[in-house]
Amino acid sequence: MKKARILGCLVFFLCQVWGWGQRQTERPYWFSLERGKSLFRKGDYGNALLAFEDARRDRRARYTRMEQDLIDLLSMPEVRLLGDSLAQIEPYIAERYQVNAGAALREVYFRVSRESLEGSAAKALEVLGRLKNYPEAEYWIGESYRVEGELAVALMQYEKAHEQRAFLENPGFDIEILYKIVDILKIRQNYTEMEKRLLEILEQDTLWSGEINKNTKSVMLRMLENEGISRFLTVYRYNNTLVERAHRLLGLYYYTSGRHNRAVQHLMFSFLIQNTIVIEEVIRNQYDFTFTDLENLWIQVMKRPVLVDYIEGAEYYRTIYYLGAALYGDGKLIPARRFWSFLSGCLDAGEWGGRASSQLRSPFVEHVVEMP
Repeated sequence: MKKARILGCLVFFLCQVWGWGQRQTERPYWFSLERGKSLFRKGDYGNALLAFEDARRDRRARYTRMEQDLIDLLSMPEVRLLGDSLAQIEPYIAERYQVNAGAALREVYFRVSRESLEGSAAKALEVLGRLKNYPEAEYWIGESYRVEGELAVALMQYEKAHEQRAFLENPGFDIEILYKIVDILKIRQNYTEMEKRLLEILEQDTLWSGEINKNTKSVMLRMLENEGISRFLTVYRYNNTLVERAHRLLGLYYYTSGRHNRAVQHLMFSFLIQNTIVIEEVIRNQYDFTFTDLENLWIQVMKRPVLVDYIEGAEYYRTIYYLGAALYGDGKLIPARRFWSFLSGCLDAGEWGGRASSQLRSPFVEHVVEMP
């Protein structure tokens, strides 16, 4: 009995490998996706869109066929007698050389853990149904429409890609999709939905989310307000770049809508992440560097083009200005002036240095109609 079982499993495995080899003669759906990306980068958006649609269609056809192969097997009278048990069905596949059904199951096992199926053939069939979706293709179709100015269609595609995120090849890519959704919602001034999506991104921020971190955030804020910027950046470091922009956008949104305390909290996190990235990069190139204050750090930044580019892309000066403005709006003039004083002394701060100087002379709460 044991030898027969081992032999059956071996045959099952060989059938799966044979089926896998057969499938390689088909046009891979991922090949069409990569071709579309190449065309997209070259600015050939029309043909890129066609390639992305081919990728979506090819994937759907592949898994539809696999789904039907498994349905055909499960519909056989002798297999129906075996019930829903994969443990009973797999030996049957091996013994009867059901190559197509074996290939379908192999694909399921490759995509999800066997444990998640709980030994159920119905659940394996359900996975094949969901695998017809191709979130990466939906995303790139959205990108193609976005660059052509079709924002409504692009938004619909991004939403579809995010709904299908469970089967992303790169699980962390769902954050990128959410940011694309946020960008369109911001352009369309749908700020309520934008806020919801940004908060969804921050669910990935382990230092921010959760009841246990409320006290930590309060301690951080008190240190920033009472002990100053230098002490704050000496004690705390946080390099979660994935969520920095979400904190920054939420901080600006809350400031614009007059919720200054909430704006302070998010802009504080954005400021902390930005400076952590800068400090870590300086140390990477100058191991004996020790952070003392923002002025000293700024001197180091100006020596390194890569950091100059980074602070421009991260809206470093703008973040600092509005963090000061939010602190002032929350009734914290002294810490607000610390940020404005730093900005007013930065020759490269441009508009934000000028606005900081004006605030130092006569501080006021800006009445903004739209998000800055």
